[in-house]
Amino acid sequence: QPFLYFKGFQAIQAHRISHWLWTQGRETLAFHFQSRMSELFQVDIHPAAQLGAGLFFDHGTGIVIGETAVVGDEVSMLHAVTLGGTGAERGDRHPKIGRGVLLGAGAKVLGNITIGDYAKIASGSVVLKPVPAHCTAAGVPARLVNCPTGEQPARTMDHTLADIAYDFVI
Repeated sequence: QPFLYFKGFQAIQAHRISHWLWTQGRETLAFHFQSRMSELFQVDIHPAAQLGAGLFFDHGTGIVIGETAVVGDEVSMLHAVTLGGTGAERGDRHPKIGRGVLLGAGAKVLGNITIGDYAKIASGSVVLKPVPAHCTAAGVPARLVNCPTGEQPARTMDHTLADIAYDFVI
């Protein structure tokens, strides 16, 4: 079924083709292929972006990944995630995402920062500073809210925050 129906899977495979074209010096063809992919899947990944193995786009719509971004193995991204630049940097200007990271729906990770292995980025968060391994970042701008050890959130799709004192009432 993934081959026929999951556009996130299809978008990743299409990116792998455009990335291969890019590495072979066929930039114009890579951009053309990427442009068609973006129209078809509503997923915009620069052909130079480096994506690891076992990547999962759940509800792939609206994902944007910039040119110098690096995404580790076994990362899970929900819809509307952006791995972009801040506009204030040149050269290497996009995030580096570690192994097994979970990026919640609508998360924005901006700038040349590192998200450590097995970290979680909460839905709707705007991350402007590095996040250590196994930690959870949430908010606008994001702050660290939890740093347990040993979890693999991208595998379990665990969005929960354990033992947190909430400072608001709904």
